[in-house]
This record gives sequence, C-alpha cells and structure tokens, in this order.
Amino acid sequence: MSWIVLVLSGVLEAVWATALGRSEGLSRLWPAVTFAAALGLSMAGLAFAMRDLPVGTAYAVWVGIGAVLTVGFAMVTGQEPASAVRLVLVGMIVTGVVGLKLTH
Repeated sequence: MSWIVLVLSGVLEAVWATALGRSEGLSRLWPAVTFAAALGLSMAGLAFAMRDLPVGTAYAVWVGIGAVLTVGFAMVTGQEPASAVRLVLVGMIVTGVVGLKLTH
C-alpha cells in the first residue's frame, strides 16, 4: 500500500510543479489553487509512505517520479525540447527508481 501511495504522490508532485510554473508566480488563481491542493496531497502521501519505507528511498522515488513526469509533460507539450540524449537521461532516472523498488 505504501508503494502505491508513494507513486500517486509522485504523480501529484508533477501536477503541483507544472501548476506552479503555470501560475506565473502564484498570480493566476486556478493554477495557484491546483498547485496548493496537489502540494498538500502529495506531501501527505509522502508522509504516509514514509511510515513503512526508508526516508531516503521514499524521497528519491517521489522526486524521481515527479521529475520524470514533469519533464516528460514539458517535452510532449513543446515547452522543453526533446532529444535522444534527454530521453536517455530521463530513462536513467526511471532505472534508478525501479532499482530502488527492487532492492527494497
């Protein structure tokens, strides 16, 4: 259960990071509201997962999922360039997150 909550919290991390960027310094209402809600839920999920998982593993997986999804969304929407090198580097993050799960 902790791993499922952690993965969902990582997804919410990508949501709040994207919403924060779209809020233009928290000056746009709905992106700012989305940011605050996703941030709260993401942190609560991380805290829940840390009851059963080591802090370092949980945090690394949470950040890794959020980073991969955030950069992936930015590439798909054209906000950031996609290249073979960038995709390989993102793949390395995914490999690290999977490795942490497998070694837990």
